[in-house]
Amino acid sequence: MQKKIERFVYVDYAHTPDALKNVLSCLKKLAGRRLICVFGCGGDRDRGKRPLMGEIAAGYADLIVVTSDNPRSEPPMSIIDEILPGVQKLCPYEYIAEELSAGFEAGGYIVEPDRRKAIRLAMSVSYAGDVILIAGKGHENYQIIGDTTLHFDDREEVMKVLSDN
Repeated sequence: MQKKIERFVYVDYAHTPDALKNVLSCLKKLAGRRLICVFGCGGDRDRGKRPLMGEIAAGYADLIVVTSDNPRSEPPMSIIDEILPGVQKLCPYEYIAEELSAGFEAGGYIVEPDRRKAIRLAMSVSYAGDVILIAGKGHENYQIIGDTTLHFDDREEVMKVLSDN
Protein backbone atom coordinates (compact mmCIF):
# COMPACT_ATOMS: atom_id res chain seq x y z
CA MET A 1 0.00 0.00 0.00
CA GLN A 2 1.45 3.35 -1.01
CA LYS A 3 1.47 6.21 1.46
CA LYS A 4 -1.49 8.40 0.56
CA ILE A 5 -2.04 11.85 2.01
CA GLU A 6 -4.79 14.41 1.83
CA ARG A 7 -7.59 11.90 1.50
CA PHE A 8 -10.88 12.71 3.11
CA VAL A 9 -12.49 9.75 4.86
CA TYR A 10 -16.05 9.91 6.17
CA VAL A 11 -17.69 7.20 8.26
CA ASP A 12 -21.46 7.62 8.24
CA TYR A 13 -24.47 5.70 9.53
CA ALA A 14 -26.27 6.09 6.17
CA HIS A 15 -28.09 2.76 5.87
CA THR A 16 -31.28 3.82 4.06
CA PRO A 17 -31.69 4.99 0.45
CA ASP A 18 -32.47 8.59 1.48
CA ALA A 19 -29.56 8.80 3.90
CA LEU A 20 -27.12 7.34 1.37
CA LYS A 21 -28.31 9.74 -1.34
CA ASN A 22 -28.03 12.73 0.99
CA VAL A 23 -24.49 12.00 2.13
CA LEU A 24 -23.25 11.05 -1.35
CA SER A 25 -24.74 14.14 -2.98
CA CYS A 26 -23.08 16.32 -0.35
CA LEU A 27 -19.70 14.60 -0.62
CA LYS A 28 -19.77 14.64 -4.42
CA LYS A 29 -19.68 18.43 -4.23
CA LEU A 30 -16.57 18.24 -2.04
CA ALA A 31 -14.74 15.64 -4.07
CA GLY A 32 -11.55 17.10 -5.48
CA ARG A 33 -10.83 14.06 -7.58
CA ARG A 34 -12.87 10.94 -7.06
CA LEU A 35 -15.56 9.72 -4.67
CA ILE A 36 -15.17 6.16 -3.40
CA CYS A 37 -18.12 4.57 -1.60
CA VAL A 38 -17.88 1.48 0.63
CA PHE A 39 -21.28 0.14 1.62
CA GLY A 40 -23.47 -2.90 2.11
CA CYS A 41 -26.96 -3.64 3.36
CA GLY A 42 -27.99 -5.35 6.57
CA GLY A 43 -29.26 -8.90 6.57
CA ASP A 44 -32.76 -9.83 7.69
CA ARG A 45 -33.92 -6.32 6.81
CA ASP A 46 -35.77 -4.61 3.94
CA ARG A 47 -34.59 -6.51 0.86
CA GLY A 48 -36.35 -4.11 -1.49
CA LYS A 49 -33.95 -1.28 -0.70
CA ARG A 50 -30.85 -3.23 -1.72
CA PRO A 51 -30.90 -2.59 -5.50
CA LEU A 52 -32.07 0.97 -4.90
CA MET A 53 -29.10 1.68 -2.67
CA GLY A 54 -26.82 0.16 -5.29
CA GLU A 55 -28.26 2.46 -7.94
CA ILE A 56 -27.90 5.50 -5.68
CA ALA A 57 -24.25 4.67 -5.00
CA ALA A 58 -23.63 4.19 -8.72
CA GLY A 59 -25.19 7.56 -9.48
CA TYR A 60 -22.69 9.43 -7.32
CA ALA A 61 -19.55 7.39 -6.65
CA ASP A 62 -16.64 6.94 -9.02
CA LEU A 63 -15.81 3.61 -7.41
CA ILE A 64 -18.14 1.46 -5.33
CA VAL A 65 -16.84 -1.21 -2.97
CA VAL A 66 -19.82 -3.44 -2.19
CA THR A 67 -19.35 -5.26 1.10
CA SER A 68 -21.20 -6.72 4.08
CA ASP A 69 -22.98 -4.80 6.83
CA ASN A 70 -24.38 -6.93 9.64
CA PRO A 71 -25.42 -9.86 7.44
CA ARG A 72 -27.08 -11.55 10.41
CA SER A 73 -28.55 -14.90 9.28
CA GLU A 74 -28.18 -14.20 5.54
CA PRO A 75 -25.11 -15.21 3.54
CA PRO A 76 -23.20 -11.99 2.76
CA MET A 77 -22.98 -12.82 -0.96
CA SER A 78 -26.77 -13.26 -1.16
CA ILE A 79 -27.20 -9.70 0.10
CA ILE A 80 -24.52 -8.40 -2.26
CA ASP A 81 -26.16 -10.23 -5.18
CA GLU A 82 -29.35 -8.24 -4.47
CA ILE A 83 -27.43 -4.93 -4.37
CA LEU A 84 -25.59 -5.49 -7.65
CA PRO A 85 -28.49 -5.11 -10.14
CA GLY A 86 -28.91 -1.53 -8.93
CA VAL A 87 -25.18 -0.83 -9.18
CA GLN A 88 -24.98 -2.36 -12.65
CA LYS A 89 -27.75 -0.15 -14.05
CA LEU A 90 -25.36 2.81 -14.05
CA CYS A 91 -22.00 1.21 -13.39
CA PRO A 92 -21.52 -1.95 -15.46
CA TYR A 93 -17.77 -2.50 -15.04
CA GLU A 94 -16.65 -4.85 -12.26
CA TYR A 95 -13.03 -4.51 -11.25
CA ILE A 96 -10.85 -7.19 -9.76
CA ALA A 97 -8.42 -6.17 -7.03
CA GLU A 98 -5.34 -6.54 -9.22
CA GLU A 99 -6.72 -4.00 -11.70
CA LEU A 100 -7.36 -1.43 -9.00
CA SER A 101 -3.74 -1.38 -7.91
CA ALA A 102 -2.98 0.31 -11.24
CA GLY A 103 -5.71 2.92 -10.71
CA PHE A 104 -9.28 3.16 -11.94
CA GLU A 105 -11.55 5.22 -14.11
CA ALA A 106 -14.88 6.57 -12.88
CA GLY A 107 -17.79 4.21 -13.15
CA GLY A 108 -16.69 0.87 -11.75
CA TYR A 109 -17.32 -1.34 -8.75
CA ILE A 110 -15.71 -4.19 -6.89
CA VAL A 111 -17.17 -6.78 -4.53
CA GLU A 112 -15.34 -7.50 -1.28
CA PRO A 113 -17.58 -9.29 1.25
CA ASP A 114 -15.07 -8.85 4.09
CA ARG A 115 -15.75 -5.34 5.39
CA ARG A 116 -12.28 -4.95 6.90
CA LYS A 117 -10.68 -5.80 3.56
CA ALA A 118 -13.16 -3.54 1.74
CA ILE A 119 -12.15 -0.53 3.83
CA ARG A 120 -8.46 -1.30 3.36
CA LEU A 121 -8.99 -1.72 -0.39
CA ALA A 122 -10.82 1.59 -0.77
CA MET A 123 -8.14 3.45 1.10
CA SER A 124 -5.30 1.73 -0.73
CA VAL A 125 -6.53 2.82 -4.18
CA SER A 126 -7.26 6.41 -3.17
CA TYR A 127 -5.08 9.39 -4.00
CA ALA A 128 -4.65 12.92 -2.72
CA GLY A 129 -7.93 14.79 -2.97
CA ASP A 130 -10.09 11.67 -3.10
CA VAL A 131 -13.10 11.39 -0.82
CA ILE A 132 -13.93 8.02 0.73
CA LEU A 133 -17.33 7.33 2.26
CA ILE A 134 -17.71 4.27 4.46
CA ALA A 135 -21.45 4.03 4.87
CA GLY A 136 -23.90 1.99 6.89
CA LYS A 137 -22.43 1.46 10.34
CA GLY A 138 -21.30 4.89 11.49
CA HIS A 139 -21.09 4.84 15.28
CA GLU A 140 -21.74 1.09 15.57
CA ASN A 141 -18.88 -0.91 17.03
CA TYR A 142 -20.08 -4.38 16.15
CA GLN A 143 -20.75 -6.68 13.23
CA ILE A 144 -23.50 -9.30 13.45
CA ILE A 145 -22.68 -12.48 11.55
CA GLY A 146 -25.09 -15.34 12.12
CA ASP A 147 -25.80 -15.51 15.84
CA THR A 148 -22.48 -13.92 16.74
CA THR A 149 -21.86 -10.27 17.53
CA LEU A 150 -18.22 -9.35 16.93
CA HIS A 151 -16.39 -6.16 17.80
CA PHE A 152 -15.99 -4.15 14.60
CA ASP A 153 -15.74 -0.39 14.20
CA ASP A 154 -15.31 1.29 10.80
CA ARG A 155 -13.54 4.21 12.49
CA GLU A 156 -10.99 1.91 14.10
CA GLU A 157 -10.38 0.18 10.78
CA VAL A 158 -9.70 3.52 9.08
CA MET A 159 -7.27 4.49 11.83
CA LYS A 160 -5.43 1.17 11.46
CA VAL A 161 -4.95 1.77 7.74
CA LEU A 162 -3.78 5.33 8.34
CA SER A 163 -1.32 4.23 11.03
CA ASP A 164 0.13 1.62 8.65
CA ASN A 165 1.12 4.40 6.24
